[in-house]
Amino acid sequence: MTTSKIPSRPFDAVLCDLDNVIRFYDTTQLANLERGAGLAEGATGRVAFAPEIDLPLLLGAITKQQWVESIVVGLAGQVSEVQARELGTALAEAPFWADEVVVAMLRQVRAHVPLVLVTNATVELEDDLASLGLSDFADHVVSSARVGVAKPDRKIYEIAAERVGVDMNRCLFVDDRLENVEAAVGLGMTGVHYCGPADLRGPLGFMLDN
Repeated sequence: MTTSKIPSRPFDAVLCDLDNVIRFYDTTQLANLERGAGLAEGATGRVAFAPEIDLPLLLGAITKQQWVESIVVGLAGQVSEVQARELGTALAEAPFWADEVVVAMLRQVRAHVPLVLVTNATVELEDDLASLGLSDFADHVVSSARVGVAKPDRKIYEIAAERVGVDMNRCLFVDDRLENVEAAVGLGMTGVHYCGPADLRGPLGFMLDN
């Protein structure tokens, strides 16, 4: 865990990432397909999440199906087109779930300070949150696909702070990607590099039930 600038007083807002903090994906089917295609596990993701392929999706510039077709192109020469489309579809449609421990912790936090989800996400985010039962989980949701800018661009942090009406130096920012945390810290926020629920207990402990 990397934690910086934890103040002795409470924060005025908590800004939290969604994926790999609250939401997690089951990629079992994808891994099975990769093995069947003779690919190393994670090979599809390395293509799919390359910035030139992933960023247009996260900015709302392309649909998820267009993203799959970009993955197909990116996998050309490694597997057949049929296999590539099957792999891309398995990634795009991977089932997901919410970590109930983190959800419960953040619900407690929200009883004390506003909670803002700040996430690089697709235009399907609202439907995804509804399927998780989290439509009303946060006070605000700042989605890259809706605001047209993605972490770690400073603008998305500024938008989040403005939405909640809190100065940046009074915001706690939680994310699983170190570069996103470092960008937030560079703007004056307190940053927590998230690796597991225990990472939240130090900075948020004063708002959590013992």
